[in-house]
Parts: sequence; structure tokens; C-alpha cells
Amino acid sequence: MADPIITARDVNIFYDTTQALFNVDLDILPNKVTALIGPSGCGKSTFLRAINRMNDLIPSCRMEGSLTIGNQDIYARDVDVVALRAQVGMVFQKPNPFPKSIFENVAYGLKIHKLTTSKSELQDRVEWSLKNAGLWSEVADRLDQPGNSLSGGQQQRLCIARAIAVQPKVILMDEPCSALDPIATAVVEELIDNLRKDYTIVIVTHSMQQAARISQRTAFFHLGKLVEFGDTKTVFTTPNDERTQNYITGRIG
Repeated sequence: MADPIITARDVNIFYDTTQALFNVDLDILPNKVTALIGPSGCGKSTFLRAINRMNDLIPSCRMEGSLTIGNQDIYARDVDVVALRAQVGMVFQKPNPFPKSIFENVAYGLKIHKLTTSKSELQDRVEWSLKNAGLWSEVADRLDQPGNSLSGGQQQRLCIARAIAVQPKVILMDEPCSALDPIATAVVEELIDNLRKDYTIVIVTHSMQQAARISQRTAFFHLGKLVEFGDTKTVFTTPNDERTQNYITGRIG
């Protein structure tokens, strides 16, 4: 088995005096889709946001324990958080294109991180990103139109194109299909399956069917604790913990 790309050890997260996560130990493998499942308020989104330090934006939030990507402690004092977030892309629940053109949405990260050296290189990278997000054929002739002029599913793929443009190591997805219709959801799920060849993907989902369809590893959280983690098929068919079984069969949640 490959070495983990993300390692969490004894992670505790607090909002003021309220503890949201308790002693989480988790190894996330490269080029896999890891699904985080569990009832609302169980801590899965809190854990996801810890991986690119989005929780830093919440003044009352603090973390104990260690989180590493590769061999880097991402909570070390000398970590450049802006550079970290270029390596750990984020796709949110609701599509959030910038109030810019389709082209500029994808080019934004490339420009601020100075990852291209010429206009032609920038154009090539934008085209590459849109192709890899399965969107190029639909928008190639209207790159100057606003990103928010696209349909919901197209907007979410635009956000994915924006995330992969800077070629991150990891892509985090927080319920990326919850605002989409079934057809758009199927397109994004197929895209996720294709992207894992080049990226490590961690996805929070309320849909157990989605987790079963697209992930290779599944972590079940309950009341801020990591209850069970393993191969998706095993977690869904022969879970070790009664709480996992109860959640999957709908008795809790």
C-alpha cells in the first residue's frame, strides 16, 4: 500500500469551549477518493476544512494534534498558508464562480501564484484545466462571458477547473453535488473518478449512495469522533462498529 499523502494524528478541534473533533487519527492515500460520511454536525466538514486551514478564518477555532501533507506539518509556524491552499484546492457545496469571465475564473490562481510566464502559456493552461474539468467543449467559444452565466453543473465544473489549474496535490470537496440535479451530479461524479488518476480527493457527502459509487476509502464520523475507516466496500457491507451499521441502514442520522 502506498504511503499516505495526508496524515492526521490525535486531531482535536474546538470552537471556543465546544469540542468538535476528538482524537482523530486518519491516513489518506494518494490517488484515491476518500469519502467522509456521517450525520449533520458530526465533524466531517470541520475535519475537511482543517486540511487546508480554512478553519483559521474562524477566530474561535483552534486545533490540537498534527496534520501533515507529505512530510510537511501544515500547522507549523513557518507555513505559508496561501501557498498551502494552492496545493490543497477546495470545491464548495454551492458553486461559487468569481464575478469574472469564464477565462479569468480559471486564470485567477495562475496569475496570483505567478505560475505562467507568458500570455500563450496562460491560455494553454486555462484550456488544459477546462478540458480536464470536462467543460472546454461547452465554453470554448464564450470564454469572455461571466462565469455565473453557466448552469449550476457547469459552474461547479468551472470551480473544479479553477482548483486544478494550479495543479494541487489534493482536492477537497464539501458536498459538491448537493445543489445539483441528478444529471449534473452524474457528470461531476464521472469527473471525480477521472481526476483521481492525477489527484488525491477528499469529499464530504451526505449521500451514502454517492460515497459507495465514487470513493475507494470511507471514513464514518459520529459526534465528533472517527468511528470507522477503511475500504468503502468493507465499510458499507461488513462494518466493524454497530454505529456504522446503524447509520448505513438509516437507524441513526
